[in-house]
Amino acid sequence: MTNKTEIQSLAFRELTFDDLDAVAAIEASVAPSPWSRTLFEGELSLPAGQRLWLVAQQADQVVGFAGVMFVGDDVHVMNIAVAPNFQRQGIARRLLATVLRRSVVSGARHATLEVRDGNDAAIELYRRFRLGPVGIRNSYYEDGEDALILWAHDIHLPSYIKLLDRLALPREAIQ
Repeated sequence: MTNKTEIQSLAFRELTFDDLDAVAAIEASVAPSPWSRTLFEGELSLPAGQRLWLVAQQADQVVGFAGVMFVGDDVHVMNIAVAPNFQRQGIARRLLATVLRRSVVSGARHATLEVRDGNDAAIELYRRFRLGPVGIRNSYYEDGEDALILWAHDIHLPSYIKLLDRLALPREAIQ
């Protein structure tokens, strides 16, 4: 586990092709049905404005990533992951807050995602972002597990922006 000084030095930036090996390795280490490096490559090759991919970087190491897709004024969180050695340190929370904040700047008004029905840690994270369940996608994942469909509306309003700004802070700053 890293110390508080290291956690505060966390930086967020756009994903580049140079990051793909690190991102694919993180994905393979945490996802039951991981995305391939080729799939991430394809995401980066799409025209500007369709996607936003960010990485969380600690010193010279990519420790997490998040990607969203824009559909009208909706932002769909497609993937978010943190390397196992860096989990439970608030990185996913800060990463999600940052990608959603940037999405609002790009015109998003509503956010949605699917999450494994049994992924209690992720569901709790999304609850903090006021993403609430609206339905189920039966057998959504390759292994047959259902997905909960979550939505947050009006993420462009000042009260939600204030929430995002607070959730983007290091853990020590919000406790």
